[in-house]
Amino acid sequence: MDSSRREFLKISSLAGIGLAIPSVVNGGNAMPGRSGKAKHFNMSGYAAPKIETVRIGFIGLGNRGPQAVERMTHIDGTEIKALCDLRPEKVDAVKKKLEESKRHHPEVYTGHAEAWKKMCDRTDIDLVYIATPWALHAPMAIYAMNQGKHVCVEVPCARTIEECWQLVETSEQTKKHCIILENCCYDFFELLTLNMARQGMFGEIVHGEGAYIHTLLEGNFSKEKYYDMWRLKENLRNGNLYPTHGLGPIAQVMNINRGDKLEYLVAVASADFQMAAMANELALKDDFYKPYSNKKFRGNMNTTTIRTNKGRTIMLQHDVTSSVVYSRIHKISGTKGSCLKYPLPGKIAFGHEDWVQEEEYKNLENKFVAPIVRQVGEMAKQVGGHGGMDFLMDWRTIDCLRNGLPVDMDVYDAASWSAIAPLSEKSVSNRSNSIDIPDFTSGSWKENLPVDISLQKGGTTKVIL
Repeated sequence: MDSSRREFLKISSLAGIGLAIPSVVNGGNAMPGRSGKAKHFNMSGYAAPKIETVRIGFIGLGNRGPQAVERMTHIDGTEIKALCDLRPEKVDAVKKKLEESKRHHPEVYTGHAEAWKKMCDRTDIDLVYIATPWALHAPMAIYAMNQGKHVCVEVPCARTIEECWQLVETSEQTKKHCIILENCCYDFFELLTLNMARQGMFGEIVHGEGAYIHTLLEGNFSKEKYYDMWRLKENLRNGNLYPTHGLGPIAQVMNINRGDKLEYLVAVASADFQMAAMANELALKDDFYKPYSNKKFRGNMNTTTIRTNKGRTIMLQHDVTSSVVYSRIHKISGTKGSCLKYPLPGKIAFGHEDWVQEEEYKNLENKFVAPIVRQVGEMAKQVGGHGGMDFLMDWRTIDCLRNGLPVDMDVYDAASWSAIAPLSEKSVSNRSNSIDIPDFTSGSWKENLPVDISLQKGGTTKVIL
């Protein structure tokens, strides 16, 4: 570990306990990351060798994992080789459903906490798909890459800055992709407006907004929904814990890590108006909840603002407890136009007076529809997964691996988008002072090319309905 990175981690740790460190707090610039030391390899734009049939092992079959397995059965050129979950009943349920396809015959790994390592040790797996609790994401991804596997990792990919750096360094050393499973980058309106932004329809991009506002209060306290109450425990951290749904699409529009970079952030948290009260109330009725009583939970609303190197701004919000209508926002403001999603339907404007009318919107939609949507969008809607965006994400990932193409969301995206959570915690704990965001690309963001959404290469993978 080089001295600049070591110093950053040391200072970040001190900032977390409330010490005002000038180099980090109040917009200091003393910790850019690995400056002064060459990176191992630039994974941005890296085309790994083609894999004709992508052999996949899945870890985590609780909430998201089973749906991911199901989606993969609809993608040609895949073979599901292994299923892993700590709970045998979860593995058995997915394997039983796979038997209906008669195309996949996976081995199972279950029953003890490190069964996943045996799965990753296999030599006949190309891709490990990780859908476990957050604390396991980075350790599993790092181990799998060291065993010669590409990895897909559910969001967030890491919980600490140290884990973010470990992901980056491991991916660079092994030349294995670490793909963040940010499905919102593949939602239809986000792809449409990304294509419009790339073609200059919004002019210079000035500002973006994203969010994850989703009432999960009862679910977080449910004994059944999240294994070992892991998500409730995560909410003992006070920051924007789930930033990537809102940030990912905005980062792609702004070419973050590919022409621009996240510079610093400021995070403000409201008080907790509900979680501690619910924990205390439940503990009076049920001893199961006593370990969660009299605890300090995260505030209802976290608002994090980011400034980029080129002077753009981003606002992210996170609220999973208030009684509000679901929203991911997705707002782009430019010098020539803007767009806004949530409340639905999505809207586009080219002035300050009003949004374009329905007929003009349809014309724009037809003209600027993303090539991936034109090719497999309707089939994605049939397969499903949050309206089809999950399937588009999986199909694109497999198509890139099979055709030897750079992936849309690489390890630098996984690190920089996930880093917002721990950095926002640092800001909140320091009276919302600004915190610098490391450059995980080590300067290569200046030359890295934007994400290719053209499908001029690839697009050969068939969909099985």
